Amino acid sequence: MIADEARRVIRTEAEALLVLADRIDTSFEKSVELILAATGRVVVSGMGKSGLIGQKIASTMASTGTPALFLHPAEGIHGDLGMIMKGDVVIAISNSGETEELLRILPVIKRLGAHLIGMSGNPSSTLARSSDVFLDVSVKEEACPLGLAPTASTTATLAMGDALAVSLLVQRGFKAEDFAIFHPGGSLGKKLFLRVEDLMHSGDALPLVAEDTLMKDVLFVISAKRMGVTGVIDGAGYLRGVITDGDLRRALEKGLEIFGQRAGELMKLNPRRIKRDELAAAALQVMEQHSITSLFVFENDSCCTPCGIVHLHDILRAGIA
Repeated sequence: MIADEARRVIRTEAEALLVLADRIDTSFEKSVELILAATGRVVVSGMGKSGLIGQKIASTMASTGTPALFLHPAEGIHGDLGMIMKGDVVIAISNSGETEELLRILPVIKRLGAHLIGMSGNPSSTLARSSDVFLDVSVKEEACPLGLAPTASTTATLAMGDALAVSLLVQRGFKAEDFAIFHPGGSLGKKLFLRVEDLMHSGDALPLVAEDTLMKDVLFVISAKRMGVTGVIDGAGYLRGVITDGDLRRALEKGLEIFGQRAGELMKLNPRRIKRDELAAAALQVMEQHSITSLFVFENDSCCTPCGIVHLHDILRAGIA
């Protein structure tokens, strides 16, 4: 019974979103164009649950390249309307479109020279009629069985806000590097800021052997450098291949006499590589894709001499995953 009710709620809200997707039209496009052309910021406002949704919309926009802030309408009529200036775009949210505190600030918004985008579940409301552009976020029914608690309606409003934020992100050509500027802290910041060169081992810690190195000496280098791998280089210092401790173990399991052989005879050719200025998260992706635990690092794509090596454990310790 509990699970059935939960499923009903999720299905109700999912259906509301599907209807909302079909409702995206020229009004949505005008909203995006209005914000892109604005010389000021986006100011989002709403009361109660609409206000909470508005705070999230403002936060998402601010972190994806669209300067935005939230204005509580009740605080607005007591002095905070000074946050709004000419050139701003105000997104006013009210499911009924008749929220008293919100309606009281609409004339001031116009007087200040800001544009108004209304988001409401009532296309005939005062908010809808007062808006420069209106976005219809109405739903057939709330997920609440009493039809009282905002549920499907707030989900639809949040989705419309996300659609605006992401559309603006795409139009601005916003990239992961830009996103990193606004997220320097926590695990997200590490994923976006830490680069391979910040984690790689170089100099004496770099495991490298010549092509003519005997396998017994190769085993010593692998063990001493504690990377589980060694690169194999030619006389010019170019990386030709790699040998892993797993390669040695599998060869011994097959009964092969490897210790009389040389590194160039057992190495794997064309090893995976990465540039030093790539994100550490990109290195992790390559390792996961190819089921390997280390990558040799190069200055650039045309360079053949490795300048470092990055290991899976270094990335995990840094909190990238």
